[in-house]
Amino acid sequence: MTVTGLSKARWGALRRVARGKVPDEMLVEGPQAAAEAVAALRGWPAHGHLPPVPPRPGSLRQLLVTPAAAERHAALVADAEALGVPTAVVGEAELAELTATVTPQGVVAVAAVPWVPAADVLGAGPVPAAPRTFAVLAEVRDPGNAGTVIRCADASGASGVLATAGSVDLANTKCVRASVGSVFHLPIAVRQDFAALAEALRAAGVVLLAADGHGDTATDELLDDAAAGRGPLVGDHAWVFGNEAWGMPAPRRAVCDAVVAIPPYGRAESLNLATASAVCLFASARARRAGLHRPVRPGLTG
Repeated sequence: MTVTGLSKARWGALRRVARGKVPDEMLVEGPQAAAEAVAALRGWPAHGHLPPVPPRPGSLRQLLVTPAAAERHAALVADAEALGVPTAVVGEAELAELTATVTPQGVVAVAAVPWVPAADVLGAGPVPAAPRTFAVLAEVRDPGNAGTVIRCADASGASGVLATAGSVDLANTKCVRASVGSVFHLPIAVRQDFAALAEALRAAGVVLLAADGHGDTATDELLDDAAAGRGPLVGDHAWVFGNEAWGMPAPRRAVCDAVVAIPPYGRAESLNLATASAVCLFASARARRAGLHRPVRPGLTG
């Protein structure tokens, strides 16, 4: 360890980060998420249809581990120290003061918030042959839901995430934990004005798909169209996910190009936001994968 123990002043500073009082820092709980924060210092090579992600110097400020976790995750500690990240071995009770979990895993990282301007998100994308998919959080308030949408966007190969003003702070510890490190994998913009964002997306050639249980188009229909090489999923598009309580207000639905529902096949009245986002984003992934392997047919239009 390069550092053992922390001063009283440093503990006070860490508590401020845990409470969301430091605008440019956030806590990252758990070994997997911390490992992704460490990896962000190096960047990632190109993966599938996604471009490489450059290194992010200064993205990780400190790593805290309990003695047991230091032994259990020795490779993580070694990687962090090799990259010059200050590392501290602290007591379990001390670390528990910072975490929001009932059973902490003994690893907490302090990272710089990775948010970027919306223009950087819209400028990101895969190789030219693949359509881009974006996830828009439109006043999503639950941190667990927001973090899970980010994780689903990452897992499905989306190009980026944009959160509107009125959405939960994505640096919220629960949100970061729910993303399991995906906040470091793809560009994310926060505090966006919805009207301005919709205009910017449309100017970039992105079709807006409002995910809503009362939509007049079904995800199955979009997949059928995509299989035939047409429809919004074969081009750049953004899924817009609304608030957990009131969904998507009519004025915002009207701004979108289509309102899309997930058809129920059982008796459940609806899906929660996080689950619905997975269905929608992986519908895009399926269409994207089919498009990458589909022969180009003359005269085919989207």
